Amino acid sequence: MSSSTTSEPGVSSSSLQAAFCFRCIECGDTSEKAGQDFRCAHCGDLLEITYPRWGNTELRADELKSTWKQRRLSTIPADLSGVWRFRDLLPPLANEDNTITLREGNTPLYQLPRCSRVTGVPHLFAKHQGMNPTGSFKDTGMTVAASFARQAEFRWVACASTGNTSASMAAYAARGGLRSLVLVPDGKISWSKLSQALDYGAVTCQLRTDFDGCLRLLQELVRRAPVYQLNSINPFRLEGQKTLAIELMEQLDWQPPDHIIVPGGNLGNSSAIGKALLEMLKLGLISRLPKLSVIQAEGANALVRTLRDGAGKRLVPVQAETRATAIRIGNPASWKKAVHVLSETGGACEDVSEVEIAQAKAEIGAEGIGCEPASAVTLAGLKKLVRQGFVKPQDSVVLVLTGSLLKDPDFTMEFHRGEMFRGSDKESDSAALDALRRPPIVLDATLDAILRTLAQFEKAKS
Repeated sequence: MSSSTTSEPGVSSSSLQAAFCFRCIECGDTSEKAGQDFRCAHCGDLLEITYPRWGNTELRADELKSTWKQRRLSTIPADLSGVWRFRDLLPPLANEDNTITLREGNTPLYQLPRCSRVTGVPHLFAKHQGMNPTGSFKDTGMTVAASFARQAEFRWVACASTGNTSASMAAYAARGGLRSLVLVPDGKISWSKLSQALDYGAVTCQLRTDFDGCLRLLQELVRRAPVYQLNSINPFRLEGQKTLAIELMEQLDWQPPDHIIVPGGNLGNSSAIGKALLEMLKLGLISRLPKLSVIQAEGANALVRTLRDGAGKRLVPVQAETRATAIRIGNPASWKKAVHVLSETGGACEDVSEVEIAQAKAEIGAEGIGCEPASAVTLAGLKKLVRQGFVKPQDSVVLVLTGSLLKDPDFTMEFHRGEMFRGSDKESDSAALDALRRPPIVLDATLDAILRTLAQFEKAKS
């Protein structure tokens, strides 16, 4: 394995170096370059990307909005991307030919009338990132990070993953002519997600550890080999993911909702969305900040405990356990960034049970859109925030759905067959979910049997 680049990823063109820089989130040190572990050389904390020119920029909010709208009519690859269309607020590539895109972004914003009735919040929407090319929000960040990996002339990219990151990275690596290495926890990943990485040609290693153990090994690997890491520790990932918020505001005609609710796993996505909101406010693209709230599973609630037991000053890790595999993370890397955006936007952080997640997932499915289990924590969390009075009935709320229903079909089938909580301490609590279950019905192959079934369902609804 070799690389023709230096061990420091980032831009190499001196004409672009002033366009953005890396800043440590802890000590504030800035640099035009970053090491392969994307850690501060002074204190070891995470880096973020900032734009020094924005202080005296010629960027005008009305001109940006007009430019982005005009690009929707363009057919060039960058404009067909719902990420690169907003490239004025992204790190610039020295050569646009290095752009790796699968036309990511451009995801729908749905109204949720059934869920509105359930929650008592009439103005309820879902921004469905599961409609990205590989079925999750990871694509919006991967297009930027993978493009910078190609610009830096790395041959190998790598990630630790619970599933969605590996699928996205492998797809963008294949599209960009890069080789990819995936580290996943053995037995703790949806086969549907893993199958994507395999199909896209990734070298896939199932390690006898959890996600956090995979990430630790990845951090060691990139310090010893010319491998470019594409986890959300990579700040280019978060720059791409922040375009979700820009696109959302455009869809809402630049009128911010009162609340945006996001699932919390490794906390890169909530950090990215919060960063975008703060940047848009600074640039005059929006007039006020929505409250950004993060919801976690009870069994993987490190941020909840960090805020409750560590006062947001120290991470309180957990041994993560939840059927919502995309957020089964007990030692989230971006916890400090998430604490910052929660504080800046006045958001909340809550956790929800496995039964509440399953119920919310079925309720979203009844809207005809569907999502993976991790996405459903947003609706479950909204119910909790309404009960607490944090979200008022008259408020407008956007739930961020991070992954497709097809990412974890075993969860869906076990739920509808009534097998999910059978024999567990949650079985009695789950009985209330029976009305939401729609198990397949085995019948004799006769028309009479089908007609009797239709009649039974008509009678049940009358």
